[in-house]
Amino acid sequence: MRHYRYLLSTLLLIVTSACAAPAPTDGFYTIDPSRSNGGTGRFYMDREISDVMGHLAADWLERPQRTHEEMPDEVVANMGLKPTDVVADIGAGSGYFTIRIARQVPQGSVLAVDIQPEMLEILENRRREEGLDNISGVLGEIDDTHLPANSVDVAFLVDAYHEFSHPREMLQSIYDSLKPGGHLILVEYRAEDPNVPIRTLHKMTQRQVRREMSVLNFEWEKTLDFLPWQHMMFFTKPE
Repeated sequence: MRHYRYLLSTLLLIVTSACAAPAPTDGFYTIDPSRSNGGTGRFYMDREISDVMGHLAADWLERPQRTHEEMPDEVVANMGLKPTDVVADIGAGSGYFTIRIARQVPQGSVLAVDIQPEMLEILENRRREEGLDNISGVLGEIDDTHLPANSVDVAFLVDAYHEFSHPREMLQSIYDSLKPGGHLILVEYRAEDPNVPIRTLHKMTQRQVRREMSVLNFEWEKTLDFLPWQHMMFFTKPE
């Protein structure tokens, strides 16, 4: 009996120690193998990073109901673009926003960044169909946009930032690519609203976004909340 109690005590000590031990870290990130539904088990500034939507779900990006769920034409109209702007559409996917932006910058260009070659191939086919010559695909990596330094007027991310496996490194790459005074515009589903019918890890609060942007000294400019389910947040790189 005494031997049994000893074994039980030892087992409880091991379990307690394991629960109390801090999760392993990876640079800026905390790793927790007990991931939540749709999560990666990788945390940045207390936020679990979500899984990435692959190119096989490209049809979902082009769903007809997206025009009233996300109001893409109104979003682009509110970006404040000039005809000569260079815009980086980061996480461009199938080009849903890229095509619309390209029409607004006829003397400028759109750099469509994605880490999936399949997405860039879909986008290139669309570009040809639309007859637009001011779009260039850029194959990025999980921690690098591969955009030239000080070359971009506006960096634009729609429902993409929350999926970055290396948000700190990607933000640094975006920051470096922007011209002084350049703008970063993020569109993310509102986590403050429980009625937004999107999985939790694919939503972000405005407070969390501003917290993460401040790490790279991005200055919050304004937030527009005219969209049914999303925040449209504007940040500026200091001059």
